[in-house]
Amino acid sequence: MHDLKLIREQPEIFDAGLAARGLDPLSPQILALDTERRACATQLQDWQKARNDASKKIGAAKGKGDEAAAQQMMAAVADLKQRIQEGEERERALQAELDAALGTIPNLPLEDVPPGKDETSNVEQRRLGTAPVFGFPLKEHFELGEGLGLMDFAAGAKLSGARFVVLSGALARLERAIAAFMLDLHTLEFGYTEVSPPLLVRDEVMYGTAQLPKFADDQFQTTTGLWLIPTAEVPLTNLVRDSILAEADLPLRFTACTPCFRAEAGAAGRDTRGMIRLHQFSKVELVSIVTPEHSAVELERMTACAEEVLKRLGLPYRVMLLCAGDMGFAARKTYDLEVWLPAQNAFREISSCSLCDDFQARRMQARYRATDGKGVQYVHTLNGSGLAVGRAMVAVLENYQQADGSVAVPPVLQPYMGGLKTIESNG
Repeated sequence: MHDLKLIREQPEIFDAGLAARGLDPLSPQILALDTERRACATQLQDWQKARNDASKKIGAAKGKGDEAAAQQMMAAVADLKQRIQEGEERERALQAELDAALGTIPNLPLEDVPPGKDETSNVEQRRLGTAPVFGFPLKEHFELGEGLGLMDFAAGAKLSGARFVVLSGALARLERAIAAFMLDLHTLEFGYTEVSPPLLVRDEVMYGTAQLPKFADDQFQTTTGLWLIPTAEVPLTNLVRDSILAEADLPLRFTACTPCFRAEAGAAGRDTRGMIRLHQFSKVELVSIVTPEHSAVELERMTACAEEVLKRLGLPYRVMLLCAGDMGFAARKTYDLEVWLPAQNAFREISSCSLCDDFQARRMQARYRATDGKGVQYVHTLNGSGLAVGRAMVAVLENYQQADGSVAVPPVLQPYMGGLKTIESNG
């Protein structure tokens, strides 16, 4: 949610931020609605004052025995009461229209975010690790998994339809091992608090992190009206909704590994084979709640935490600073981590770490009380994948594949695999 005060005082900055995302200026429409709403509120105040004044005159007139004047004032009060009721309904309607308009406008990029419309304008920040060299024909992850007899897309389709998979045996354990390794790293070394949140949430929770209303078609909703979470960012960030925190309690850092559910309505025809884009997948999420002056540093810290996962797994990757047009709806600045997939001969996204400033906090009414006497202010929120478990498995399978179709287990995961060093065919 945007700060109306900023739009009123600096509409050119607001529109410039939208232009960086490739959007038309919206301040005239927003300010017109705001002006009408404020005029309505002012009129209501005038009517309420007039009603109160007239009510006082009724008593005075009756005290003097002037019944005619009392009746006249009573008629005026009745008329004002009707006007006030209609005015309040109008004010609520205007407020709802204004909130709806603001709720569909994305966050504004920070000044150091590069301009651009899509991923072709993203800027590489750094590249780490060395791509492995293979002396045999490479297989993609789904060829390896199916060849091992441990990755079954046909069974997933039989149970649930397209974009589902059944993992079994050592691959099911590998998925669990990757998640456990990530959680241990983030909680034991990086100070995140592990949370096990609900997977079903209310409308207002999805609205708080900006999945609603704009991206309703990308979500799964139950018949009871609850939504399946598309990411643990949703419940973790909303832990501070409708709260006033003490500054001394910040930063708060949360992590969770949850199933995530996405309809992928906007991804038709993309990555139709394999585990890159499923309707259900596991992800370790990182969320930080901080004061405004610490949010920029926290983004760098969070990104480094996600990078450390890739370093310890021995997976080559690069860090990309996203351009304004490629960022997520709620983000002001985003780093993508892209892992090397040798069979695709390409880097593919495995994590996005985003700074949202107070955009989500305003939607959630998440605030803190500053110790410097500046009163109550909105917190800043950040979120990032630390990492997507399924895509990490894809990267492990492709980078650690061997000539006979088996897959070496990265050393850091072997303790979580009961000492297993190689995943071999189930047949």
